Amino acid sequence: MLTKKIEAILNDQIEKEAYSSNLYLAMATWAESSGYAGVASWLYAQSDEERLHALKFVKYVNERGGHAIISALKEPPKNQKNIVDMFESIFKHEQFISQSINDIVGLAIEEKDFTTQSWIQWFVNEQIEEEAQVSEILDKLKLLGQNNMYLFDRDILSMRAAAGTSE
Repeated sequence: MLTKKIEAILNDQIEKEAYSSNLYLAMATWAESSGYAGVASWLYAQSDEERLHALKFVKYVNERGGHAIISALKEPPKNQKNIVDMFESIFKHEQFISQSINDIVGLAIEEKDFTTQSWIQWFVNEQIEEEAQVSEILDKLKLLGQNNMYLFDRDILSMRAAAGTSE
């Protein structure tokens, strides 16, 4: 059984994961309409992955005797300044999600909920991968500069495959 505190923080995370999915979907539509088909494909895949993360939380809450709540989501930004700024905002967002996951770990320890503490470790490891992947993308963008976006757009999906992201 989940304590009320654990159930509440997990329900908050469902909302954050769902928002992440919508955020990346909105970024994908901007990238696609701006001519960045490769970046859009990467973002569509990220959006799908974040939706799966939300579903993992939903199923866990319900399986542990809680009640998963699907709440309304804040509308994500429709437009981006440029690719570099967009990936910088993605990196900041992933750091925010990592902190949120860490908060769940901390509360699970405080509440002596060892089941949730064990279960959430998958997400701790996933966030390490997510931050590393976006950091690598930012490094590549800095190396390329603003005048080589075609090459970046062409190669970004191979970076996703090389990172071996899991769902």
